[in-house]
Amino acid sequence: MTMTSKRDPYPFPKLESDDNFVGARQSQMPPYSVPPHIAQSQDPWNRLNHKATLSSQRREAHYYDPQAPSDSLDFVLKSTYDQHDRFLYDKPKTLVQPETVGLPHGRILKNRIKYVPPPFDPADPPLRVCDADKKEPVHSNKGGAIESHHSAATNQGYSRKHDGGFYTI
Repeated sequence: MTMTSKRDPYPFPKLESDDNFVGARQSQMPPYSVPPHIAQSQDPWNRLNHKATLSSQRREAHYYDPQAPSDSLDFVLKSTYDQHDRFLYDKPKTLVQPETVGLPHGRILKNRIKYVPPPFDPADPPLRVCDADKKEPVHSNKGGAIESHHSAATNQGYSRKHDGGFYTI
């Protein structure tokens, strides 16, 4: 009669696979808290379902755009590629349309808000923000006073006369 051993033949630490490394995984998602027919009538679904995007509106059966390219030749001719300025570009760069780049193309795009700058008022001009190339030190004596060997602001107190003596204040 053989007796089965209760000893684990594999030493510690146990090797773990992807399934038992982080614990047992659920194979099914938990059920939704709201049935689909009720969830479809709630606000996010209505907002996303009833508002047409540009691409979904262009796929509709009654959509007509006279400026849209009718074939591949029209598509290439309406692209922003100019052979004189950009010679031997990659093919994807040669087919970029003006609508994609943001150039004026004559179409009215829906879902886009066009920014209209406020009219200029000379009595209240807008603030101009300028960036300096380098930051000047606050305690620098350069530019704050007129350069002179007599000025204490420019010589920092270490000036001498031409004969080698110190100036008296």
